[in-house]
Amino acid sequence: MVFLVNIARVVFAPLVEPLRAAFGFSGGTIGLVVTMAWVGSAVPRMPTGYLLTKVPRHTVVLGSGALLTVAAAVTAVADSFATLAAGALLMGLTSGAYFIAANPLVSELFPDRVGRAIGIHGMSSQLAAVSAPLVVGGVLLVTDWRAVFWLIGGVAAATTVVFFLIARRAEMPEAGRDDKDFVGALTQQWPIILTGVAIIGATGFVWNGVFNFYVTYLVEVKGLSEAVARNVLTGVFAAGVPAFVLTGRVAERVPYVPLMLTILGGFIASLLALTAVGSLWTVVAVSVILGYVVHSLFPALDIYLLDSLPDENRASAYALYSGTMMLVQATGSAVLGALTDAGFAFDALFRLFSVGLLAILVVLFGLYVTERLPRGASPV
Repeated sequence: MVFLVNIARVVFAPLVEPLRAAFGFSGGTIGLVVTMAWVGSAVPRMPTGYLLTKVPRHTVVLGSGALLTVAAAVTAVADSFATLAAGALLMGLTSGAYFIAANPLVSELFPDRVGRAIGIHGMSSQLAAVSAPLVVGGVLLVTDWRAVFWLIGGVAAATTVVFFLIARRAEMPEAGRDDKDFVGALTQQWPIILTGVAIIGATGFVWNGVFNFYVTYLVEVKGLSEAVARNVLTGVFAAGVPAFVLTGRVAERVPYVPLMLTILGGFIASLLALTAVGSLWTVVAVSVILGYVVHSLFPALDIYLLDSLPDENRASAYALYSGTMMLVQATGSAVLGALTDAGFAFDALFRLFSVGLLAILVVLFGLYVTERLPRGASPV
């Protein structure tokens, strides 16, 4: 299920150039389409958190699978910007609802192994990101972009049926049954929610713009062919597969906040390095490092929050954090696309973004050493 809902929102990145050719979109317009998928992923997160105070986690997961089936069909028949954007929005909605329900469920299924459980779940999600360029490339060899969405919809329908049959017989955890006060979660847990948003919001904004225009950047700036650039993007996502699992294990052994700040520093250094290299192999090497580092940050944040939040606030507080940070990062593609349309160079923008993230890192580090940053639960 997590494989499918994540491929629904990342599949637009390798489709940027085919969709631009099919519809004649500008960089800003196609960036807005991509942004709609991420806005869709952000919008339902807080409402889903409230919904989880009324219905079981697995029921929402089941509903997200059914919605993905419909959303993929809508996108497949799109014939204009409006319908394509609507399809992207619907596909994003499925991922937003899913993650708010599934991540707390996974942490509650394995309360003594939260890091490893979230790491494996995240790895499964990342496999979708790795597969997306390969699936798109394979489908485009024999047919057009619409078949990609028909394929997603068909597999989503079958998987949803299987999930229903399994969930009906499974014994679900009781830890989330006391999570009934959505507003109370905000008033009680706002420091750790705000910490999570501060760390991942700006980073996600930058990364959302970078990876959705990665193929375009490598073609226009680094001089690679579209096919090679798509393969490099696959390498970026592939590097994230072990990152989820290894970070999950590391997070069970070291303090959470220093781990997150170290990863953020590594992302800034990798992004700056990408603007400095020029040969194919150096671009590939830096891309792999960049992919590993940034995909280490996401499980680190999830483990920090889900292991630190109490049972009675876990899903509600996580929804508040996730919905807020997603609204921030969802606009990354639209902003980057608009700025490049206005004449700004990719490398200059990447360097500017890096400087902004560095300023945030300095502030967060200062708050940490003065003990003003919530440290969360002990990982040992």
